[in-house]
Amino acid sequence: MVAISDILLGAAAAFIVTSLVGVFRIVRGPTMPDRVIAINIIGSNVVIVIALLAAAIGETGALDIALVYALLNFLLSIAISKFTVERGGVL
Repeated sequence: MVAISDILLGAAAAFIVTSLVGVFRIVRGPTMPDRVIAINIIGSNVVIVIALLAAAIGETGALDIALVYALLNFLLSIAISKFTVERGGVL
């Protein structure tokens, strides 16, 4: 029988693979908004992976780290967007 922790670890691996697609979009993205969205997606995936790993290993302290990282990811997206708008990078 498959343990719940194995399912959670498999889901975390799937989100890591999804993040690799975001890395491709950061490198090849034709516009700056594409890159900002890809960075935000990768940050969100990291938060999900941390939460899944915390649930799989039973470490509740990691959920606090995921929450702080989610807030930092949001602030990073806002900062990059503001910087892009100020430089006239938005079409």
